[in-house]
Amino acid sequence: MPRSVNVVAARARRKKIMKETRGQFGRRKNVWTVAKNAYEKGMVYAYRDRRTKKRNFRALWIQRINAGAREHGMSYSVFMGKLHAKNIEISRKVLADLAMNNPEAFKAIVDAVK
Repeated sequence: MPRSVNVVAARARRKKIMKETRGQFGRRKNVWTVAKNAYEKGMVYAYRDRRTKKRNFRALWIQRINAGAREHGMSYSVFMGKLHAKNIEISRKVLADLAMNNPEAFKAIVDAVK
C-alpha cells in the first residue's frame, strides 16, 4: 500500500510561514529551512521586545520628568517622594507628557508638592 502524506496541510503550513517572511533579505524569504528559522527567531524577538518596550518607555518618562523637575530646582527622586507624600496619583506617562508639552501645568504640580 502506498504511503499517505497530507500534502495539503503541509503546504498550507509552509505557505503561512513563507508569507510571514515575505520582504526579508536574501534566502530568508524563499528557502524553506532558512525562512522557518528566520520566522521563529523573529517571533522570539517579538515576544521579548514587547516586554523590553515597556522598560524603555518607563526609562524615557523618568528622564523627562527628571529634566522637568530639575528646571524647578528638584531632583526626580525628591519630586516623586513628595508626590506620593501628598497622595497625588499621576502616572509617569502623564507627568512626562506634561513636562514636555505643557510646562505650565507641570510647574503647577511642582508648586503643589513644594
